[in-house]
Amino acid sequence: SMCETRAGHSASGAARRSTRMMTSIFIVGLATLHCADAFSGAFMPAALSRAGARNFWIQGSVLPLRVSFSGLPLRDSMQVRGRAGAAICGARMADDAMIRRLENTKLQFEELTNQLGDPELANDSTQLLKVTRKRASLEAVVTAYTEWKENTEELEGAREMFNEAKDDAEMREMAREEVNMLESRIKELEEELKLLLLPKDPNDEKDVMLEIRAGTGGDEANIWAKDLLEIYTKYAKTQGWTLSPMEESDSTFIYQVQGNSVYSKLKYEAGVHRVQRVPATETQGRIHTSTATVAIMPEVDEVTVQIDPKDITMTMARSSGAGGQNVNKVESAVDLMHLPTGIRVFCQQERSQLKNKEIAMQLLRAKLYDIQLQEQQAELYKQRKDQVGTGSRSEKIRTYNWKDGRCSDHRLVKNFPLSSFLSGDIDAIIQECIFKDQQALLNAMAEEDA
Repeated sequence: SMCETRAGHSASGAARRSTRMMTSIFIVGLATLHCADAFSGAFMPAALSRAGARNFWIQGSVLPLRVSFSGLPLRDSMQVRGRAGAAICGARMADDAMIRRLENTKLQFEELTNQLGDPELANDSTQLLKVTRKRASLEAVVTAYTEWKENTEELEGAREMFNEAKDDAEMREMAREEVNMLESRIKELEEELKLLLLPKDPNDEKDVMLEIRAGTGGDEANIWAKDLLEIYTKYAKTQGWTLSPMEESDSTFIYQVQGNSVYSKLKYEAGVHRVQRVPATETQGRIHTSTATVAIMPEVDEVTVQIDPKDITMTMARSSGAGGQNVNKVESAVDLMHLPTGIRVFCQQERSQLKNKEIAMQLLRAKLYDIQLQEQQAELYKQRKDQVGTGSRSEKIRTYNWKDGRCSDHRLVKNFPLSSFLSGDIDAIIQECIFKDQQALLNAMAEEDA
């Protein structure tokens, strides 16, 4: 039979279409009815007898749904899929709150677009960057939602054409194909929107401080740390990011990474990276195990992290290395010590003492903020043990085995080609980490709703 879904009592024409609930109704055979919330994926079965009443009530996720049968033969139902007797009558999003959220997102996107045309904003580069990034973060949601609305309207038209065709078999078949295609696309868009509307890490859009430190393994660990820097440099180029050195030594590399949504991807690289290979310095061909620690620290401003000047000791020193007489004779290097935490920052990258001080303070703020994040993530990990790692820099996240040519990610429990990683092609690994994290969020949301 053909089924129609209505909110409240029966209506006709445009009134009925406007009140139709955004819910998928699945008829399997003639014995069971399933009401599926297309957004949550939760299915609610209700027993249906062959001789049951024409109207009955189902308690849905938002409002009770009244379902009635038109009495038309099964062959005239809107759509038949799978085995005989299976019909799907509509595929629509069922959460009014979700629709309101999408509409608010669209309004916010339009407001940000209008702000970009403001001449005063063009004179404020900092605010312009914030508005541009915020608008970019909403664009994917608005694009998908707009397409969803357009396809939903077209689906209504295709259904009307199907109903009006009646005796025109060819027209009905064309309408049925159009309905199938539109429903399939609408379902894809709903899944996409479901992911796009997941809670986002507030730091995802930020630039980062990338810190690579050699761990156990002596000289081989120093070489491995440098290898990792080269790999991340290659990856940054594929993403259109820029790297700027902040601090460098034989065993430590600290770089500023700037670009679009840097933290959202590089945060999955935080942790201990273990390598198993024959070092270049090994004469007897023995395999050594070495490690390097990667820390990804989102950049923060003075408002986010406030540092009491009394908590800092600052000394000046002459820079070492190449740079001419001015660098070696003038005390342009800055050595900062944060007394409460014992964090020390030494900066000699610039020829100017003032610039080195600014860089040192920027790096200190990032380190202090990272400590706060570590504490928050540790607490979150107690609640969500299925997430992608703890985010702790002490956690071993990967092992790189030269003999077998594999890169093993311990969080994903999966191997990847070592050659791809060494060439800077690490996006496949990061995307799988993102996907697993999204699934953990969806599971957490489902548990909260249960």
